[in-house]
Amino acid sequence: MTPTSDLQTGLRAGDPTGLHRVLDDAVVLPQAAQRLDTRRELWPDEVRVRVERLNLDAASFRQLERAHTTYGETSGDGVRAEVLDIVATRGKMQNPVTGSGGMLVGTVEEVGPESPLGLVVGDRVATLVSLTLTPLVIEDGLAAWDGRSEQVPCDGYAILFGRSIAAVIPDDLDPALSLSVMDVCGAPALTAHVVEEYAARATLRGTSAPVVAVIGGAGKSGSLSLAAARAAGAARTIGVVPHQGEHDLLTGAGLADAVAVADARDPIALREAVTAAGGPADVTVVCVDVPGCEGGAILATAESGTVIFFSMATSFSAAALGAEGLAADVRMLVGNGYVPGHAAYAMELLRADAGVRALFERRL
Repeated sequence: MTPTSDLQTGLRAGDPTGLHRVLDDAVVLPQAAQRLDTRRELWPDEVRVRVERLNLDAASFRQLERAHTTYGETSGDGVRAEVLDIVATRGKMQNPVTGSGGMLVGTVEEVGPESPLGLVVGDRVATLVSLTLTPLVIEDGLAAWDGRSEQVPCDGYAILFGRSIAAVIPDDLDPALSLSVMDVCGAPALTAHVVEEYAARATLRGTSAPVVAVIGGAGKSGSLSLAAARAAGAARTIGVVPHQGEHDLLTGAGLADAVAVADARDPIALREAVTAAGGPADVTVVCVDVPGCEGGAILATAESGTVIFFSMATSFSAAALGAEGLAADVRMLVGNGYVPGHAAYAMELLRADAGVRALFERRL
């Protein structure tokens, strides 16, 4: 389904959701499509970006690593070849196993006359929409990438739609650092919103401010979520990490009032670790990129509490059925990656908190 006549005559703008780029026979949105139209020519409301770097979603990259690891040795060439194949086949970067993608950094090279995004040619931007719905062409064979990191040097182009989101990269930050922050900027913004709600209710009722536990607290989204929770009025923050090395890193960063070591896939161990650290939590934020953490997150959360799932490895059926089976009265939220003002807020946290910045820079 390729509306060439519309493209050539310019009689109408493309659908702002990007529906006009879907090549499937069924009518589906770009994220659900099997293949997207990646032609360079723009519909009137589109923007073309010259890509310089991709940031693969953590769950996707871990899956690719595992798929190309033999006897403990990961083949970077194998990972690179699979990413190239996915993009060539689907016209976008969408891991067929995890369903997730990532985001990109690049420079605006053409803007359609009806684009509502407010971008101009030459703007250096990070996209705040997933690569799973972004038409993408890679032109350099990823020759500068060794296949061993989430950040992928890349030359090619991508297309943004009328309802896409992109943020101009700050001049005072390393682009790789900006990309890392913007990749997860929805997590701290939603965490802050939920914690502020709890704190406001606590003030009205004369009760204690919320206890917040972040599973995966030393990671990108986890460290920002801890900082956001504290800034939003949490009474106590608990960071949960999988081993002593991350315990020491997170303790040194000073982002959590308590740091607990537990395997998030072990529901009893996770519940006990959070409880011993001052829980159960009123708000539990799941930021790990491995499956099987749903039950532990539910058990670690107090009755009438909230669990926010930010991991693409989450099974939402397991979460819903698990809560039902445990007779757990918890609210469960899906972090969809977008909250108004989320990019600016995450950047403010990075600049204001030396602990957050140190953890991010260490990952680079």
